[in-house]
Amino acid sequence: MTHDSDWEARRVYDPVLRFMHAWNALALIALLATGWLADVFERGPNEALLWKAHILLGYGLIVGLVTRALWGVVGPRHARFSDMWHPRIWIDVVRNRMIRASRRFGHNELASLAYLGVYALILAMGATGLALAAIEHGVGPLSEWLGDATWLKKIFKEPHEVISTVLALFVGVHLIALVVHEWLERNHLARSMLTGIQYRRREQPDHG
Repeated sequence: MTHDSDWEARRVYDPVLRFMHAWNALALIALLATGWLADVFERGPNEALLWKAHILLGYGLIVGLVTRALWGVVGPRHARFSDMWHPRIWIDVVRNRMIRASRRFGHNELASLAYLGVYALILAMGATGLALAAIEHGVGPLSEWLGDATWLKKIFKEPHEVISTVLALFVGVHLIALVVHEWLERNHLARSMLTGIQYRRREQPDHG
């Protein structure tokens, strides 16, 4: 398949990967929204409902994260975490030996470092969220151990809120980057997670 003479295309992202990407993205955005709204309407009539929805969405995100982790081990080539693991390139960037990643199909080598960092942050947010669900609301798999440990609330709450803020910033930057790629570079980056087809510019021959 080709986009035009300057582009080549390949079906890269499988349906499971694309579904999990959508699931986790929507769950994360909904989590951030319900957490923010619960704080805005603190002590209001809908606060308890918002926190209940927030906790249920947290369970959904954890399920999605675990599923994505399993698919990152047993899934197709471009779904695996190995497709995002490029330490030599990251080191070269730090040492100013390289400015941009190579033109390859699959996850961008430089952006992959950010993606892996985001997965780590979501995992930490999920862990602290489960602890807070047990401490503040007495629910969840940790409630038996942490249900009465109210003195631990601050230990988990502050990291949870900081991570949530960082992830909210990432979502904003990520959306802006998608717009830039879609409208300025015309490489249909956002569309690739809907169709599974990724475009990249053809290598131009060196006439020098």
